[in-house]
Amino acid sequence: MRRGLISLSAVELPSAVLDARLGRVRAAMQEAPFDALVIYTNIARPAAVSWLTGFVPYWSEAVLVMPRGGGTVLVAALSFRVKTWIERVSLIGDIVHTPRIGLKAAETIAAMQRDAAVGVVDLEGLPNGVFDDLREGGPGLKIGDASEPFAALRAKADPAEIALAHKAAAIAREALAEMQGGTSGAIIAGVERRARLLGAEEIHVAVAPDLDRDWRFKRVEGEVPMGSSFALRASVAYKGTWVRLVRTVGEGALARQAAEGLARAVAQLPESRGFAGFRSWLVEGCRLAQPLDPLLGMPYAGRHEPLPGALVSVQGALAIDGRTVPVGAPALIGAPGEAASLLIDPLYE
Repeated sequence: MRRGLISLSAVELPSAVLDARLGRVRAAMQEAPFDALVIYTNIARPAAVSWLTGFVPYWSEAVLVMPRGGGTVLVAALSFRVKTWIERVSLIGDIVHTPRIGLKAAETIAAMQRDAAVGVVDLEGLPNGVFDDLREGGPGLKIGDASEPFAALRAKADPAEIALAHKAAAIAREALAEMQGGTSGAIIAGVERRARLLGAEEIHVAVAPDLDRDWRFKRVEGEVPMGSSFALRASVAYKGTWVRLVRTVGEGALARQAAEGLARAVAQLPESRGFAGFRSWLVEGCRLAQPLDPLLGMPYAGRHEPLPGALVSVQGALAIDGRTVPVGAPALIGAPGEAASLLIDPLYE
């Protein structure tokens, strides 16, 4: 369950931006062709629905029904008592509440067109129970996978999304700047508290508590001993946009070299040759419903090369003078012929 504030800002995410995104998706539906889209959302897979409507679930699950013509319908497992809250934090045509969201979504589409061609975004990630209910509620519906055309539309960030990523990165940076000495619990609590006070709707903190022993990040429960050099990674969400930022403490000049190495490597993306000196590296971004999906890297085996204009978060561990220094920051892939660049400086003095 999320703990931060979720709100809709007409300044940061104007209705015209959401309307433009819906318009691009409907144009793609015409070409596919799909009569309607079904997009599933829950706390772990919120990104596709939030990109189109601004809606981010605190808990539970929902399905967005998007006809090629007509308004959107959110079929939510959340109870009716949160209807006014959903209306305040999103732009959705209608909201229906039911425990069997797949069944109601299919019935809604079938009422418009019994044999409609329905594209499911992230079909592979759709829970089996929801898929079975889609079949039951609309036996005449022709269900297909709409992941690839949706991912192509989602790949390039618009100015509003870039601005939200800048804000999330600024929150992460200021929160990590709060990091003081003390126990692991006190350090993490200080970072989380600052991020939420700055407006983060969610933050997850991972720790590499002793770089002399292990440079890999892990989620910490309870207290762990902190070494003379350690690193924290903050994954921060702000109005549906997620970024990751890394801060390494106790390495001094090595941290500066690592930050410079990251900037050089990122400038060559989507080419990977800049990461030759890294012990590991990973580029993450939003393709479908997961806000930070692995795109390419090492030792990650898959490859979804980010397109020009994509927002990504890059992290890695750079080997310098026999030491391994974690580093990471969000970045924007450049237009063809332009270098990619970091959204924020990952170096802390």
